[in-house]
Parts: sequence; structure tokens; C-alpha cells
Amino acid sequence: MNSWLQSISLEGRLIRLEFLQPHHLEGLSSAVKDGKLWELYFTSAPHPSETKQYIEKALQEYHDGLSYPFVVVEKATHSIVGTTRYMNIEPANKRLEIGTTWYSKSAQRTGINTECKFLLIQHAFEVLQCNAVEFRTHHENIRSQKAIERLGASLDGILRHHKYDKNGNLRNTYVYSILQSEWSQVKESLISKMNKSY
Repeated sequence: MNSWLQSISLEGRLIRLEFLQPHHLEGLSSAVKDGKLWELYFTSAPHPSETKQYIEKALQEYHDGLSYPFVVVEKATHSIVGTTRYMNIEPANKRLEIGTTWYSKSAQRTGINTECKFLLIQHAFEVLQCNAVEFRTHHENIRSQKAIERLGASLDGILRHHKYDKNGNLRNTYVYSILQSEWSQVKESLISKMNKSY
């Protein structure tokens, strides 16, 4: 467990972010089935039969102080539509990554991701007082790259042959970030985007 990140619950107009718990198993399994997300080799979504192990691993990483996992709950339907987390947490450097994010197909391109990222970034900069917030994605996940760029993040660089993906192929990792000094401008832009989607 990381003392820097405790008891976080965030809420917007469309969604609520809750700490991932074992009782979220059924809802998370349903979300991952919507669009067969596990078939996308560049995502972190588990096969429905592996959702229990996915939750257990996420909670172990939380207890080890490595991450803080959330489920994304759509307020209108009270259903779980995805998951995300704070990870690569560096309290000494006031830096963290937002990642391991995936959404059910029906929740994609709805404004949910923008609001989710806004809530997480806002908390990171305004409550945790982070110096930087980082995002990483597979070099072939063009949709994710575009989504990160729309947030206002800058490409820091590419980690070539960084690690193996689900299929055992070497992947390059695109690394993006937003700095504390950039937050006010990014915040204004994201609020404008969200207002258009409500």
C-alpha cells in the first residue's frame, strides 16, 4: 500500500471512479465481453475467464505500493464500463502514470474517457501536487495515441523494443506526459471538450 494514494473516490457528471474490489468481478467481466476486448493484443483487457485473477493481481500491486486500481462506473446505468489505474508511482519525485485503461465497446467514443482522464489528472495535479503525469501506449494502438494527444499530452519519446506484448511480439512504447506548469491550459481545454459532450 502506498501512503501517498489512499481512499480515492472521484466523480463527474458521467462516471464515478471507485477503488477496484473483488465484488466488482461480475461487472468487470460483463464490461470486457462487450466488444471482446481481450482479442486486442495491444490492450491490457483480460479474457472473461481470467477477470478474477486480473483483479487479484491488481490488488496485490496495490498492496505492494505499485498502483491504485479503479473501476469506471457509468452513473446513468450504474454499470461498470471499464477500468484504469494510477501506476509507476514515484512519491519522491511527485510523478505517476495513468494507464492499464480499457472500456467496454459501448462506452468508447462517448465522452467517458475524457471525463475519466480529467478526474484523474485533476486529482494528480491539484490534490497530490504531482510534477508530471505520464501516459504510455503500444506503438500499434493508434486510437490510444490519438486519445492521449487529444488530452493535451506531449510525446516525450519512444522506448524501442521496450517489452513483449500479449502475442509475444516486441513492442515499442510511446511515452507521453503533461507537466504541472501545463495543467491550467490543459484543464481549460478538457473542460471545453467535456461541455460539448454533455
